[in-house]
Amino acid sequence: MALDLTGKRVLIVGAGGGIGAATARAFADAGAHVFAAGRPGPKLDAVATGTGGVAVALDILDDGAIERVFAEAPAFDHVAIAAAATKSGPVSGLPLEAAKASMESKFWGAYRVARAAQVADGGSITFVSGFLSHRPSAGAVLQGAINAAIEALARGLALERAPVRVNTVSPGLIDTPLWQGMREDDRAAMFARTAERLPARRVGRPEDIAQAILFVATNPFVTGTTVTVDGGGTIA
Repeated sequence: MALDLTGKRVLIVGAGGGIGAATARAFADAGAHVFAAGRPGPKLDAVATGTGGVAVALDILDDGAIERVFAEAPAFDHVAIAAAATKSGPVSGLPLEAAKASMESKFWGAYRVARAAQVADGGSITFVSGFLSHRPSAGAVLQGAINAAIEALARGLALERAPVRVNTVSPGLIDTPLWQGMREDDRAAMFARTAERLPARRVGRPEDIAQAILFVATNPFVTGTTVTVDGGGTIA
């Protein structure tokens, strides 16, 4: 049976990014009224226009802005948080200020939104973490720690916010605009190497993660859980 979210109000935080944009489209395709939140600009406007939704200027580092978004609107049925800016590198080489900024963005940004979010009973909040929480990398220790913290936050909030459901989707390597800073041939080589070792034999696409977010958001018996969507990266 096709999923029908007609009349449901859905806030996608980070809708201008690859995963956020795909998630906005997935909810819109199911009939939801999408509020595309993020940094103002052409990318956010394009997502709002393409989904027939509304663009919402929102900085996840701005407590006041977050509180105003929820204070000025009726409760949402679903909130998905896919916004973050983090630096990668070994603990010994990553400047402390960059590490703090990464935690401030991805963990505290999600915390701020979840703290202020007005969500209808039976609705949902969904975080996006990453498979490094379960498969650590010597070159990305901080990312693994942040992702693990987000997943723990979701489990606790599932108890605190009940009957609002709270879950996390944990992606593996996803082909998003995040990697566009690399040279095209280097990026293609990295994706090819990763696909070769993954049981799924390909890297992820934003739509793969959007499907998982849609699942945990709309299944009424899923809460306090982490769904890993990594092509088998955790076990490879």
